[in-house]
Amino acid sequence: MASKFDLPQGTLDLLILRVVALGPIHGYAIAQRIQQISRNALQVQQGSLYPALHRLQYKKFLAAKWAESETGRDAKFYELTARGRAQLKSETESWARLTEVVALILQDPQGELS
Repeated sequence: MASKFDLPQGTLDLLILRVVALGPIHGYAIAQRIQQISRNALQVQQGSLYPALHRLQYKKFLAAKWAESETGRDAKFYELTARGRAQLKSETESWARLTEVVALILQDPQGELS
């Protein structure tokens, strides 16, 4: 079983954009999808999720509309905007580059810990 850990600053926005890119989805389902895809290693709390969703909506990366959820209750469904798609592409490329660089540093034999 994977251990749980805190997300580095700014990572939650990237994960939300990635999940929302799959299609319209409400907040609770975003948190569930992140937890499911991460094999329970990541659990996004409401106190982090909803401020992030509002921030992404304010930046015009997400659009939202009210609709009926699978449980029959009204929920706010989020969709990626064109601006959000561009942001997702940019952040994904930056993340890939960062992890590549960190891996280089961690694998450097000159950096061996004694």
